[in-house]
Amino acid sequence: MGRRPYTLLSCGMSIDGYLDGATDERLLLSNDADFDRVDGVRAECDAILVGAATVRQDNPRLLVRSQARREERVARGLRPSPVKVTVTQRAQLDPCAHFFATGDSDKLVYCASTAVDDARRRLGPVATVVDGGDPVNLRRVTEDLYARGVSRLMVEGGGTVHTQFLTADLVDELHLVVAPFFVGDSRARRFVGDGSFPWNPGRRATLVEVRQIGDVVLLRYALSARFGSGRFDSPISATREDAPLGGASLGDDGAPLSNPMACDPVARDPLGGGADSLRDPGPLRGEPDFSRADSASLGAG
Repeated sequence: MGRRPYTLLSCGMSIDGYLDGATDERLLLSNDADFDRVDGVRAECDAILVGAATVRQDNPRLLVRSQARREERVARGLRPSPVKVTVTQRAQLDPCAHFFATGDSDKLVYCASTAVDDARRRLGPVATVVDGGDPVNLRRVTEDLYARGVSRLMVEGGGTVHTQFLTADLVDELHLVVAPFFVGDSRARRFVGDGSFPWNPGRRATLVEVRQIGDVVLLRYALSARFGSGRFDSPISATREDAPLGGASLGDDGAPLSNPMACDPVARDPLGGGADSLRDPGPLRGEPDFSRADSASLGAG
């Protein structure tokens, strides 16, 4: 078995375990102080991974927002924000999405073997498309990320991705923020779906920290013997040698657009990033939920 990055899964949920409501209205599950904490965690990672449904529905930028943190990364020889990663079965993604069009860090798309050729035709100008197996195998993805120099990975959703990473025992540390309200609607998406999880009544996860942050609470769990071994002070850059660094256009949040082309800069993400690990819509309506699929494989996206 190959080596993989130290992996931290970050998520926010309601008291009754939901990631969002049952409507299209965005549900904020945290506050400014915790958004800033998440930004700090992002700044200490080499790569941020989200599922394709999150890219399509939330349209996140996945950037480090704090200028001081961006400057500190640059001083260490890194790009201002971590590498962006998404996993998808069909690679039906908009090349003008904020995931691709903002920031000058590398963008990696892991898709099913059968979709690689089409994905490279459509997304090749804005991302590196990687064969993730058929179906996409998350252990293979993490091992490939490690080979590309990613030593610390942050997973930010959505619910299917949470389920796949956790049931495959690929998470070393869990940051779970609980918002002070109930959703109370079973149509909404939960933190995880059904699955066989390594942590159960016979094997309890280790709670290492409880922290009140304004009106929310952070629960921090150690999920592997590697807990705490992921170094924050020496991440390895995994950017492409040929990534454009100069003369980039600026997006509406001041971040460089790596793919200016004819992309519409309208901000569909009103928070400009920073809240992506605290709310996730799950799969598109009408798209199957593959959270019950093989624990290390991604069903669709």
